[in-house]
Amino acid sequence: MSTETERQRQGQPAAHEAEAETAADTDSARRPDAPETPGGSPDADADAGAEAEKAADASPRKADGFLVDPDDPKAVRQSIFRLAGPSLVEMLLTNFTQMLSMIMVGRLSPEAVATVGLTNQPFFLLLALFMTLNVGTTVIVARSIGAGKVEEANRAAGQAFLLNIVLSVITIAFSYMFAGELLRMMGGSEEVVEHGLTYAKIVFLSIGFTTISMSLTATLRGAGDTRTPMKINVFANILVVLIGFPLIYGLGSFAGLGITGAGIATITSQFVSMVWVTGVMFSGKYKVRLSLRHLFRLDKEMIARICKIGLPSALEQIIMRLGMLIFVKVAASLGTMAVAATQIAFSIFGLTFMPGMAFSIAASTLVGQALGASLPDLAERYGWQVRKIGMYVAGGIGVGFILFAPQIMMLYTTEPEIIEKGALAIRIMGFMQVSQATQFILGGALRGAGDTRYPLYSTFIGVWGFRVALSLLFVYGFKMDLYGIWLAAAADQFVRSVLIFRRFKKGAWKTVRV
Repeated sequence: MSTETERQRQGQPAAHEAEAETAADTDSARRPDAPETPGGSPDADADAGAEAEKAADASPRKADGFLVDPDDPKAVRQSIFRLAGPSLVEMLLTNFTQMLSMIMVGRLSPEAVATVGLTNQPFFLLLALFMTLNVGTTVIVARSIGAGKVEEANRAAGQAFLLNIVLSVITIAFSYMFAGELLRMMGGSEEVVEHGLTYAKIVFLSIGFTTISMSLTATLRGAGDTRTPMKINVFANILVVLIGFPLIYGLGSFAGLGITGAGIATITSQFVSMVWVTGVMFSGKYKVRLSLRHLFRLDKEMIARICKIGLPSALEQIIMRLGMLIFVKVAASLGTMAVAATQIAFSIFGLTFMPGMAFSIAASTLVGQALGASLPDLAERYGWQVRKIGMYVAGGIGVGFILFAPQIMMLYTTEPEIIEKGALAIRIMGFMQVSQATQFILGGALRGAGDTRYPLYSTFIGVWGFRVALSLLFVYGFKMDLYGIWLAAAADQFVRSVLIFRRFKKGAWKTVRV
């Protein structure tokens, strides 16, 4: 029940930043597929589907709603809002429900909040392994749709789905068996480990459901459909709250399961999300779809393309997550109250991440489709315009956080020490919202272009050169309290925003081949 899950779900750098649409109308995303033949064989259906896809690729492509005149500011903005609107609604509603979930956990005890925080770090480190597939698939699907090559987009979706299943089985087995060791590695006390081991095991079991949902929703967004992922993810997160409350606190004669109940609510919602989006992709009613012939045939050429594009993003996520492990361990060294304050602050920061991530997804899809249609000027115009809009939104949220930080913390806990520490962290990061929006959005634009290496370099410099190094220096060298690590986090955000801004401005990403 974490905002990090959503960031990872979008295929964007998360973490804490973890671990990303404005959607074209679902109806506009539908394909005029031929009706099924009653009683027809699977092979016949597959052949018919293949012929339909080939015909679609071969036919003249109608102008896509996102391929507009780059000199028409109104048309550019309309495309951005069509794509970013559903994503923003999805993320804000999702973040709100996840905030409610954290509030429910926060009312249990500081140990419960610490358990969630310490479990989330290895959980999202493991999810980083899947970023190769999600980012690579999104870029290829966006480029293919922009070029009118639907069959190529379907091949990418099928191969990513197959690899996600294989990888998730391995990841689940590892994390479940070593759940206790992972919590101890994060600096959790024996009391925290004993209190939250069952919760951690349940959350690690949910990785398989989470990764499959991530892969398929990333595919839909790459094709320009952000409304379907919005519906699925909003429902799944509302479900967490609806079943989480009775599972955590009890209802009637049922006493409640505490933190374990939170884990059960999480895995249930992830399962529902996976079933829904898988059904959508196999239905054949959308622009990109899954079919059995794509799943049971290993396509080495497509897998190589996905990995070439996505591997830098996976390494970026691993670098980010490892840096965050140290970041949280430094907080843990300051005591359980500091860990609890940090985890609550992360939950609240999810609200500031959401607009940036929504516009990042829009930038990635729009830039990818424009480049696929050989319109680099339009791709650049989309990048700058999305950043401009995203900065206004993020800046407004930052002001609200600066002004009302203590009141927001009081929603989560009644512990005065946690409120004080968390409020200071929120205010520090409130000043960095414009920088954060810049690196989120333009980073998404670079990934959409297939330029995934530079975000990797900037993340390494920002996270390890500033966030990790300065947090260690401020806390252990200068003996600062929790606010020291948040000053380090602010420095990281600023440095990465400068590096990403300069890279996008140079324009070298326009010539990247995918």
